[in-house]
Amino acid sequence: MICVGVDSGSRATKVALLDPAGELFLAAGAVDAGLKPEAVSAALLDRLLSDCGRRRSDVGAVIATGYARHAIGFADAAVTEITCHAVGVRRVAPDAATVVEIGGQDAKLLRLAPDGTVQDFAMNDRCAAGTGRFLEVVAARLGVPLDGLGALARAATAPAAISSMCVVFAETEIIGLLAQETAPADIVAGVQKSIATRVAGMAGRRVETPVFFTGGVARIPGMAEALAEALGAPVAVAPDPQMTGALGAALLACRRTPPKPGA
Repeated sequence: MICVGVDSGSRATKVALLDPAGELFLAAGAVDAGLKPEAVSAALLDRLLSDCGRRRSDVGAVIATGYARHAIGFADAAVTEITCHAVGVRRVAPDAATVVEIGGQDAKLLRLAPDGTVQDFAMNDRCAAGTGRFLEVVAARLGVPLDGLGALARAATAPAAISSMCVVFAETEIIGLLAQETAPADIVAGVQKSIATRVAGMAGRRVETPVFFTGGVARIPGMAEALAEALGAPVAVAPDPQMTGALGAALLACRRTPPKPGA
């Protein structure tokens, strides 16, 4: 039987399929979230099952996580992103002590105990200025694709200071910087630094290492470096960071999936 993890986020839907032992990644994929989380998740799951020659009847258990986890009616249970990212990171990095996850809607910082359980966490879900949504706004304002922000930031010579705590005011601040002919590269580098500084504020004075970075924002070049500078500690990007939550959910699904008879 197949173990399925569904991470239904605010900006993207991710699905991961594992074998019952949780050892073999059978398939994984991500699509835009859309307006109907359950329908989008189901369509992606069916496509991935078809890609690896399987059917719904081969699925043992489904765990849903993410912003719209409670909307996934075909899931056996809904689990918080905090738990799923902790489980997912520990699978790829058994020594991880701190996890930073930045998605489209919020940012989280998790402290893990030696056994991998979540010891403590902090979350920013009230202001988009510390999330992927801020980067989307900046990309749209500058007229560059979201995945092009990292390359642009590398050309910065004097990162701009972005002081606004609200994405609406921050956008106004960026408009002002453009009017002053501030280089787009310096604006993007300043935005990355601003997001990283907000995350560091959640961490407080003490950051346990190793630190691993997950979520869709971790895919943008330059963000890990900005985060490392703000935290004062090395930051490693988790393998395929956007899929970490779905991986953790699939691993939790494996704990609910009975082994094959005779196995």
